[in-house]
Amino acid sequence: MLNPLMFFLLIAATWHPWIGHTEAAVVHQQLWCVAKNNAEDSALQQALDWACGPGAANCGPIQQGGPCYDPNDIISMASYAFNDYCTKHGMTQETCNFSNTADLIDLDPSHDKCKYPSSAFSVGNSSTPSTSGVIPGSEDLSGSSRFAKVEIWTLVLVVLTAFL
Repeated sequence: MLNPLMFFLLIAATWHPWIGHTEAAVVHQQLWCVAKNNAEDSALQQALDWACGPGAANCGPIQQGGPCYDPNDIISMASYAFNDYCTKHGMTQETCNFSNTADLIDLDPSHDKCKYPSSAFSVGNSSTPSTSGVIPGSEDLSGSSRFAKVEIWTLVLVVLTAFL
């Protein structure tokens, strides 16, 4: 026969708000694809040409007269094109490579009137991004309900064992 304390603990554990909760907390992270500072200018130019040509990035803002045009800063101009390409094709390590001349960052590279669009990703146990894809391997299951259930039932078993 269960004493009242054990019965209360069993009921409390069953009604715990985590039990049956199916969504973990979702964190929205903004990412940008930018050119690496140590990339060779010739490699950047080749990648920039591809992004603005066959890659179909919107390179209007880095054309003469555009808000991001700076013929003396190939890193900035390539970054804009790389980022635009990735916002359209998924902001992943694979799409933001450009022959190893680019990488993902979480610091907005926008400056003055040159605004870089970002891709916001849902990082959590959801596989649905807020725009265009979750970075593979970034899922955080620590808030998942199955872990909460294990913790609650472990607690109940420890308490019951202590009273038996």
